[in-house]
Amino acid sequence: MDSQTTIAAISTPLSPAGIGMVRLSGPHALDIAQRLVRPADPKRSPASLPGYSGLYGRVYDQDGEFDEAVVFVYRAPKSYTGEDVAEVCCHGGAYLLRRTLSRCFQLGASPAGPGEFTKRAFLNGKLSLTQAEAVAGLIAAQGSQSAAAALAARDGALQQRIERIAQNLVHLSASLAAWIDYPDEEQDAVFGERLAAQMRQEQQELHGLLEGYERGRLFRDGIVTAIVGKPNVGKSTLMNLLAGRQKSIVTAIPGTTRDVVESRVMLGDILLELADTAGIRETDDPVEAAGVDLARSTARTAQLVLVVLDSTDRLQDEDRKILEELSGKPAIAVINKTDAGQNIAPQEVFPYVRETVAMSAQSGDGVQQLEEAVLRVMELDQLTPGQDLLISERQLLCAQAAHDQLAEALEALENGMTFDAINVCLDCALDELLVLTGQRASEAVVDEVFSKFCVGK
Repeated sequence: MDSQTTIAAISTPLSPAGIGMVRLSGPHALDIAQRLVRPADPKRSPASLPGYSGLYGRVYDQDGEFDEAVVFVYRAPKSYTGEDVAEVCCHGGAYLLRRTLSRCFQLGASPAGPGEFTKRAFLNGKLSLTQAEAVAGLIAAQGSQSAAAALAARDGALQQRIERIAQNLVHLSASLAAWIDYPDEEQDAVFGERLAAQMRQEQQELHGLLEGYERGRLFRDGIVTAIVGKPNVGKSTLMNLLAGRQKSIVTAIPGTTRDVVESRVMLGDILLELADTAGIRETDDPVEAAGVDLARSTARTAQLVLVVLDSTDRLQDEDRKILEELSGKPAIAVINKTDAGQNIAPQEVFPYVRETVAMSAQSGDGVQQLEEAVLRVMELDQLTPGQDLLISERQLLCAQAAHDQLAEALEALENGMTFDAINVCLDCALDELLVLTGQRASEAVVDEVFSKFCVGK
């Protein structure tokens, strides 16, 4: 990073809006803002403002004034990036934002790269690498749980947990080093048992983080969910209910759905990558048969399956066969059409799946119960808002590598290897954790993290 370069970028979407923002950061940010905006009060200027203050004026270039704006000033080091920052908030039209940005470049600013504002915050010590990644998590959050996890990471919850584990490994490594220099054979066995217990404790901490990542990822990325069942049990009606619009054709004719209809929907706070499939039955129609095969394939690869049953009818052999095919998969039996009668008892379904929801996809009754069932089946009810979670694949790989190094250290201890060999494993585990937090991350790792950010953040 060239600390003498002042960067600029549009930090709001390029679409019609009431307000848009162009952000400047660097040693000349306030000077550029002063030549960009003509204040309504001639006694004031952006360059003379104290931090955390703003002024109103007109944006102008060589052709004259073209918009009005409010400029907010943040002075180093008390700014997002740790540098002087000016944020020019003008009207949110694409033309006005581009013209404002173009004027910034004419006045000496350079285009910001992807995530360069947050990268400068990291390099200037305003954020750790995990906190910087949490910024991207906040932007991408689809619901309150994913937003809460990202905000907790932004506040340093994950950083603090990793630092505690790392500090404990430092203490273990120091104890080993001291033991190597001043061995006491009479206490060797006792020291080894205590060492093993401490390493297992830290390994369990990492194991908990790894498990939490998988559940947290479902909130962030969504749950791949298949809707399956016999024809005419209400699968497409359920799809349309959850999507909030007509995605699937609904008719009284069996076999209407021949292909997989997909939609990304929110079920309460849960993101579902939903797939409505063809009704599963024996058929001589080659097109419908292809749809049935695709429905079965979709169910096999889904993370969650909603098996729709017609509550106005008794549980049929076809229903049981579908349920049997899902043995061992996370699944919920949706006993549909309860507004027209209920002839299927949950007890009949329990041999196949443990979660049932009685609902009417036509009226919407039972949606809340369906959300609660999804949380239980996917074990998402065990997550708490603000929990310290790994939020990126990079963090996952670092934590997994540290976990594996501790496993090697334990194995080496159990096999009677020297404390020198065990200490090497501990040092490797510690290195992985410091890469995770950014304290020992290479320039390539840092560049990769911020390359995934949008320009302007």
